[in-house]
Amino acid sequence: GRWELGAQSERWAAFLERHRLSGEEAARLLLDAYEYRGLVKHTGGCHCGAVRFEVWASPDLHVFNCNCSICTKKQNRHFIVPASRFKLLKGAENLTTYTFNTHRAQHTFCKTCGVQSFYTPRSNPDGYGIAPHCLDEGTVHSVVLEDINGKEWEKAMKEHKTIRDMSKP
Repeated sequence: GRWELGAQSERWAAFLERHRLSGEEAARLLLDAYEYRGLVKHTGGCHCGAVRFEVWASPDLHVFNCNCSICTKKQNRHFIVPASRFKLLKGAENLTTYTFNTHRAQHTFCKTCGVQSFYTPRSNPDGYGIAPHCLDEGTVHSVVLEDINGKEWEKAMKEHKTIRDMSKP
């Protein structure tokens, strides 16, 4: 249906035409700008391009450098976002998952090139750990790297005051 926009009707129509947007696309832009204030839309994916995603996060990233067994082997540095701010754009059928130990972390990676551009961390099963090195260029302003003692995971989670809240909207 049509919206009653009053005095803004002409302005809205001109905006849609100027930017060649549908009403739904323009509404999405407006909602994103309001709901994700202070955040930027980062895009990224795996090496071969089969997996692509977008994520709304700060341009100033807080990245974890974990020393657990798998993060050490993969050099898995990541920042955490709520699931509501992550969208898989393509490649769901090209993802496979590896789990171990408690099987709570879901280590997803591309079946073709083997790159893990994101995963579901044990610390934040309601969010995603995003590999900053898999983001497209141009949206990251700065990176703060924090070491986390994943070798002693339970102790590290108990001592860390904010990590569990990072996946909350």
